[in-house]
Amino acid sequence: MTPLRRRSSSASLFGRMSQSFRGNPQGVNLSFVTGGVETLRQVEAKYPALLFKQQLTAYVEKIYGMIRDNLKKEISPLLGLCIQAPRTSRASLVKGSSRSVANTAAQQALIAHWQGIVKSLETFLNTLKANHVPPFLVRKVFTQIFSFINVQLFNSLLLRRECCSFSNGEYVKAGLAELEHWCFTATDEYAGAAWDELKHIRQAIGFLVIHQKPKKTLDEISHQLCPVLSIQQLYRISTMYWDDKYGTHSVSSDVISSMRLSMTEDNHAVSNSFLLDDDSSIPFSVDDISKSMEQIDIADIESPLPLRENSGFSFLLPRTN
Repeated sequence: MTPLRRRSSSASLFGRMSQSFRGNPQGVNLSFVTGGVETLRQVEAKYPALLFKQQLTAYVEKIYGMIRDNLKKEISPLLGLCIQAPRTSRASLVKGSSRSVANTAAQQALIAHWQGIVKSLETFLNTLKANHVPPFLVRKVFTQIFSFINVQLFNSLLLRRECCSFSNGEYVKAGLAELEHWCFTATDEYAGAAWDELKHIRQAIGFLVIHQKPKKTLDEISHQLCPVLSIQQLYRISTMYWDDKYGTHSVSSDVISSMRLSMTEDNHAVSNSFLLDDDSSIPFSVDDISKSMEQIDIADIESPLPLRENSGFSFLLPRTN
C-alpha cells in the first residue's frame, strides 16, 4: 500500500517508514540506528550529530517526495479532463428558466472533475493533519502541487487549439474558482501561497474570456492582463483563440505583427520553449523545519504501533520510574 491513499490509516505512513529501515535509501547508511546499542559503539564519526542530521535529512526528503508524488499521480488523470469541457455536458445547457433544473445538473456534470481534485486535496490535507505533519511542510507540499497543476493545465492549453475557445475558458475559470475556494477553506496556515502558483493558467484563461480583444493593445495585454506570460506564450494563445459562443475575434493584426517583431528581435525568446517545466526539487532544508516547529511534548503523542514494535524506536516509548 502506498502512503497517503484515501483509505490509509495514520499508522500506514509510519509503518512504511519503520519498514524502510530494513531497506535504506540508496547511499544512506542507517546501521547506526537499527543495530541497537552495540552498533552505536562501532560508529566512528568525528561529528556524530552531523551524521545523524544527514541521515535524517535523507529520510525526510525521501518521505516528502513520496507523499508529494503520490498526490500528483492521483490528480493527474483528472487534470487531463479539466482542461477541456465535456461536450455532452456543455451541449446539455439550455436556455429558459423552465429548464433551470436541467441546467443545474449539467453545470454539476461540467464541474465534477474539478470537484474530484478538490476532494483529493481535502482528503490529503486531513491525512497530513492526522499524522501531525507540521504546517510548514504542508504548505510546501501544496505549493508544489498547485505549481504542478499550473504547469499541466497551461501546457495543455498551449498545445491544444480546441482548448483555446471562449466557452472552454469559462469552463476552466469555473474550475479554478473551485480551487480558490478550497484554498480559502484550508486557510493560509495549510494552503499558504498555493493559489499564487496558478498565475500562468489564471492569466491565460483571463485572456480567453475577456471581451473586445481586437481593441486591446499589446501593452495592455502584456502588462495589465497577462504580465506573467511571455510574448511567445501570448502569441500562441492569441493565434489559437476561437470564439464558439459569440463569434468574436482575437487580437488585432497589428498586435499579432508586434508580437512577431518582438520575438524576432529577442533571440533569447526565440530559442526557448513556450512550455513550462515542473519543479520536483525539495523546497526546504532540515534547518527550515527546525525553525518552523512548534514546541511539543512527545509524551502527549502516542507512537504508532509499527514504531512501538520496532526496537530501533524504543526511545520513543514512555519511561517508567
